[in-house]
Amino acid sequence: MDYLIRFSQSHETFRLPEIQALALIEGIDLKVVSYSLESPFCIVHLPSETAARRLIQRSILAMSIHELWGSGPDLAAVHASVHASTAHLWAKYLTCSFKFTLDSYQGSRTADAKIAIINSFAYLGFAGPIQMRRPDEEFILFEDWQLNSTPLGIPDPKFYYFGRYLGAGARDLPKKLDLKKRRYISTTSMDAELALVTANIALAAPGKVMYDPFVGTGSFPIACAQFGAVTFGSDIDGRSIRGDEKKRTLRGNFEQYGLVAGLGGMFTADLTNSPIRRAELRYDGDGVQGRLFDGIVCDPPYGVREGLRVLGVRDPEKCPWVIPKGKEMYKDPDFIPPRKPYSFLAMLDGILQFSAQTLVDNGRLSFWMPTANDENQEIPVPTHPYLDVVAVCTQTFNKWSRRLITYRRIPDAQVDQEAMKAREEMKPVGKTADELNPFRKAYFNGFEPVDGTSDEAS
Repeated sequence: MDYLIRFSQSHETFRLPEIQALALIEGIDLKVVSYSLESPFCIVHLPSETAARRLIQRSILAMSIHELWGSGPDLAAVHASVHASTAHLWAKYLTCSFKFTLDSYQGSRTADAKIAIINSFAYLGFAGPIQMRRPDEEFILFEDWQLNSTPLGIPDPKFYYFGRYLGAGARDLPKKLDLKKRRYISTTSMDAELALVTANIALAAPGKVMYDPFVGTGSFPIACAQFGAVTFGSDIDGRSIRGDEKKRTLRGNFEQYGLVAGLGGMFTADLTNSPIRRAELRYDGDGVQGRLFDGIVCDPPYGVREGLRVLGVRDPEKCPWVIPKGKEMYKDPDFIPPRKPYSFLAMLDGILQFSAQTLVDNGRLSFWMPTANDENQEIPVPTHPYLDVVAVCTQTFNKWSRRLITYRRIPDAQVDQEAMKAREEMKPVGKTADELNPFRKAYFNGFEPVDGTSDEAS
């Protein structure tokens, strides 16, 4: 049967990937019948009412799901659709308590108009008590109005949907994890709503092992643990994990939400110097052996406030004492290991290579990447022969955007061997922070072409 999902009209490019990911988590056969970024209404085909409730129960961007009884461009078409498709269902609800609701998106109705529309459904024959609070059943007529319909004096919506309410999404969950109430955050902590959406798209669930290589104060591991996964994380700066070593710590955040059972472990490292064992890339692997993560989620540094750095020494010959000294002091909580500049594009490629070597078959990598909105300065979506792009979701700001890019680890036997042979390791270009990071250079240039160069050259 067809069901209607009522989304929130926000983060539009994230909504469908989240629902499709939840269908995979729940093992539900989902078919999208109709969907548009400009509308909060989505029609899907699902095997059962139970499946519909399971699909929506942990969605962050879906408000509710409904058994679709009818739809059309006007009320006459809606009534005809209800008669044709659901007449056999009316008897089931003759005596139960119920209520009717109008949901007018981008429009409004007078009280008298609402009553008249509700009375037009009298042919359903419901004889049970009308109960405005906690009724047995709720029937909702959704109206999809044109933008600015009220000031423009538009009399009717462009489309109607009529359905029986089944269940709500997890729209209140971001309030529980709200950064404003969290004990320990930093200036780069991901807001709770998008962290939870990322966890959903990355398929975080009970029995899954998730990892964040740029963990910071733990926004993504907390979101994944909220959905039952066991989480691990690392950061180049151990101080962000330790905090003040009292209550304001990463562990303290897990304790605040009662999620300590989902805290696997945190350590200091970066992707170029990681203690995590990486499996050799091959074409005949079993999909599990040597690879341990079900999902990798992260928001890598953009290198805007300061250039990107990795652990190491820029020129070991000029300061040979640094490495031996680090080996002596690494257990000191105040020790800050030396770092060297790193290429932004090499970092992106490193994330993909690390994921290809550590994700199980069909495991997901979901990471955030900034880009300029100007197509001439846009950073393309990075690719890897062992990773298939599942979804690209975009959050747009003024002159730049950040994308949530999600990949699926392809089973070894399905990898294009010629593409892998042709792939060359990215090499850092330049020495300064701007030379190593094209996004940083564009950011401080106001995303405008550099003087004396064409748009194409920039």
